[in-house]
Amino acid sequence: MKIPSAATAAVITLACLAAASITVSLAGPVGPVTSARAAQESSVEHGRYLVSITGCNDCHTPGYLMTGKAPEDKWLVGSPMGFQGPWGTSYPANLRLTVQSLTEAQWLVFARAQRRPPMPWFSLAHMSDRDLIDIYRFIRSLGPTGELAPAAVPPGGKVNTPYIVMEPQNLGGAPVSQAAPLKSEPRG
Repeated sequence: MKIPSAATAAVITLACLAAASITVSLAGPVGPVTSARAAQESSVEHGRYLVSITGCNDCHTPGYLMTGKAPEDKWLVGSPMGFQGPWGTSYPANLRLTVQSLTEAQWLVFARAQRRPPMPWFSLAHMSDRDLIDIYRFIRSLGPTGELAPAAVPPGGKVNTPYIVMEPQNLGGAPVSQAAPLKSEPRG
């Protein structure tokens, strides 16, 4: 077997390195930029998954509760359909507008704040920071659109929108509300 000369070995090595560098440049950058981009995309995709399985669309996407589907570009725009009970009448916020003015840290506080029924704020209060941040990133990725939800109406107040009555019957005087009506609740 013939051993290649040093010059031949050097040429072969340089050819292999050149081919490898062309392959890498065609594949795109590697390292921290790609890793950060992949992590962000993974976070957004996980947020999409959480939004789709936790029922966010049920109230925050018009028509979703009746059909179980809506185009993603219509997700989370809030609704003028109210939910009425002993707390008054509450409306699902336009989350796509809400998150635009919040940082991730502000979102964590906002998402865990007590809300009027039927919002399951207690479920969000138990979510990990990572899950809530992923939801935030997904909602932001959808972009702002739509109008603000109507302001909540106190018990006995005049309601000018469609609403669903959510009052249990035949409870024999047992408490009905998840929480006492809030004095003030941020709109969004």
